[in-house]
Amino acid sequence: MNLDHSILTLLTFTPLAGAVLLAFLPDKGKIMQWTALAVTLLTFLMTLHLPAHYTAGGPGHFAFEQNVGWIDSPAIRYHLGVDGLSMWLVVLTGFLAPLGVLISWRTISERKKLFYILFLLQQVAMIGVFVSLDLFLYYAFWELTLVPMAILIAIFGRTENRRRAAIKYFLYAFIPSAILLVAVLWLYINTGTFDIPQLTVLAATHGLSGNTAGLWLASLAFLAAFAVKVPIFPLHGWLSDAVFEAPTAAVMVLAGKLGLYSILRFSFGLFPDQSRQIAPLLIALGAIGIVYGALIALVQKDLKRLAAFGTLGHVSVVVLGVFTFTISGVDGGIYQTLNEGIGGAALFMLMGVLYERYGTYDMREYGGLAAKLPWMVTLFVITTLSVIGLPMLNGFVGEFLVFSGSMQANLPHHAFWTALATSGVILTAAYMLMMIQKVFYGSLGLKSEAVAARDLDAREHLALWPVIAVMLAMGVASPYWMQSIDPAGVELAHEPASEVIALPPVPQSQTDLNLEQPPTTTASPEAR
Repeated sequence: MNLDHSILTLLTFTPLAGAVLLAFLPDKGKIMQWTALAVTLLTFLMTLHLPAHYTAGGPGHFAFEQNVGWIDSPAIRYHLGVDGLSMWLVVLTGFLAPLGVLISWRTISERKKLFYILFLLQQVAMIGVFVSLDLFLYYAFWELTLVPMAILIAIFGRTENRRRAAIKYFLYAFIPSAILLVAVLWLYINTGTFDIPQLTVLAATHGLSGNTAGLWLASLAFLAAFAVKVPIFPLHGWLSDAVFEAPTAAVMVLAGKLGLYSILRFSFGLFPDQSRQIAPLLIALGAIGIVYGALIALVQKDLKRLAAFGTLGHVSVVVLGVFTFTISGVDGGIYQTLNEGIGGAALFMLMGVLYERYGTYDMREYGGLAAKLPWMVTLFVITTLSVIGLPMLNGFVGEFLVFSGSMQANLPHHAFWTALATSGVILTAAYMLMMIQKVFYGSLGLKSEAVAARDLDAREHLALWPVIAVMLAMGVASPYWMQSIDPAGVELAHEPASEVIALPPVPQSQTDLNLEQPPTTTASPEAR
């Protein structure tokens, strides 16, 4: 069989095979680390097959598709595939996994087997979410993402409040997901299928259901589950505590990607009319989230909490962009989703390295580290410039497209919300540069003076420099990513076809004889 026909299955279940292998290996020395690193590197290398052999198609086209029957009743299929929206998210997930193992090499010293098994299960769930084209299969992976993360926070959190943070995260994510399941089953009852491409075609032709109220409730159930996972302001109550407690490798994938992808795939794909009608509210919440996140980050003294509220601001940029329903806004939102994964991962890894040396995230105990840790400050500054959107780095491309698309939007008050959101760029620069100044410059703090300086070692260089290289590559060579992202952006931004009723031509003789007219029919998608 051609590798294209099985690559997504291999990608999804290689980490699962690695987790099973870890379960049988003895937890001695560095066996857990080396095995997890080998599994994640193999998975990442397989993800590179996707962009190397990807060919963009028309609307509804998925590459590397695998579609076989699984369960007859209900009609559940093992249907996998990727397009320009999901492909780079799969690559990003594979890329970050070995970096998470490297950055956890020394920090996880107890219960290593459990940690790396949970970490690999999280990879299985995330890749499964991105490649699933059956709604039931997608929901199974979606729920699986919740379990390993909650256990990682509860067991490997750094303070006595870790179980409280894990329970909060679990409840915030689980309750809306239960409502999502009701909406999924309602769709199946009305259509008889879980197949996402079929459901998308039905949605485009207004064939999901004639029950307008039911469609609205289902769309809100989908949106609520995804909005919590992003999180969209004001549903971010779990974010600060979860980020504060979670180990670095887990927090690198905690927020953003799953929820944002799901909004684009399902809220936009299955409920296009409802998504456009609620877009003005989401644009307002996106703009408010950008400014709110930046203002709260500006007054933080803890590095982890600063990064948590900064993450809220960055995912709010994506929300603002995609709900403009302009090509620039949607393209920029997808690109910025990748940027948030790259920049956020680098920032959390660097903060984790600092914590490993000094045992605190309190900025007041740092200061004057630039002279002692030249490599660390260099990478911190590059990451900061990427996060605030400096030209030539990846953050600039995404933000420019988002704000350009927002100004082009044909929605009420879009100019006001865009102007408000743009002020968040200034505030982001303020809290990020303030963080650099407090940690690395000025007089020595208590920890900086008391603890012997130790700059980045070879393992940490190996974990951090690939991310820095990707920041630069995505800043100067963005068309390489955009050539596959843009077709998905064009399709998502496209105005859904309105329902058209067409009358077949009536022969003259039939009219003259006053014969009964043929019944009206709904035009096919091709006729439209």
